[in-house]
Amino acid sequence: MRANVELDHATLVRFSPDCRAFIVWLASGDTLRVFKMTKREDGGYTFTATPEDFPKKHKAPVINISIADTGKFIMTASSDTTILIWNLKGQVLSTINTNQMNNIHATISPCSRFVASCGFTPDVKVWEVCFGKKGDFQEVVRAFELKGHSAAVHFFAFSNDSRRMVSVSKDGTWKLWDTDVEYKKQQDPYLLRTGRFEEASTMPCRLALSPDAQVLALASGSSIHLYNTRRGEKEECFEQVHGECITDLSFDITGRFLASCGDRAVRLFHNTPGHRAMVEEMQGLLKRASNESTRQRLQQQLSQAQEALKSLGALKK
Repeated sequence: MRANVELDHATLVRFSPDCRAFIVWLASGDTLRVFKMTKREDGGYTFTATPEDFPKKHKAPVINISIADTGKFIMTASSDTTILIWNLKGQVLSTINTNQMNNIHATISPCSRFVASCGFTPDVKVWEVCFGKKGDFQEVVRAFELKGHSAAVHFFAFSNDSRRMVSVSKDGTWKLWDTDVEYKKQQDPYLLRTGRFEEASTMPCRLALSPDAQVLALASGSSIHLYNTRRGEKEECFEQVHGECITDLSFDITGRFLASCGDRAVRLFHNTPGHRAMVEEMQGLLKRASNESTRQRLQQQLSQAQEALKSLGALKK
């Protein structure tokens, strides 16, 4: 399906949770436009823009937009220190000042509870977007911070269950965090692992965390590096896979593939470190498994992961 952006072009696009709508950031209009799926007379479907765009509110270029998986709110973040929380009708529910000199990245967590940002300061700040029992917006409150880097944070990401976060900084390190904490009782996130990534000290980089948080993909320039997060070791390196700098990285929901873009192509890679991590985990669980049905299930998952590695020619002897 195609959707035309009349008299403008989009710089960012995000699907709604049900994929029956999407939002775009307009390059010239400097605002959000919503496209909804509608039925055509011939029975097919098309996407059409809603009659009115969102009001113009940002005073600096927008660096990211995001829709909560609950469908309750939209986030837009600009390169100054502003993050806006909108309802789906285009009304601003809350304005967040990140106090990070400037924003480099901001996003909504997969669980839809949190909005997080990083910037010029050496921390990642996380807020909770609170709704009442009837689904009515209440407030945005500070939740916790990821503290431990010694220079600006380039990028961060959540695991699929929002219980882990990973960050990469200009200090030349990446850090994996346990964020499954009771922050209302002043509990801070736990640092699980720190790894070296020298490229981050000289150039901006992006990252993606696999859904199970076992594999970290780091991109700098036009190359991608894959790390095992449990051991902190680099396992794969894909050199110069794009003609220009990589602009985005993402694992698919199964964690079997990694997608990257940076020029006119989107490239897909097999997540071999993910299969290896699965093999290690299943072998460890098998040693401790007590009953037969558990052993059979683990053996089946182990065989599938080994088979996947074998088919990719990546099974270590």
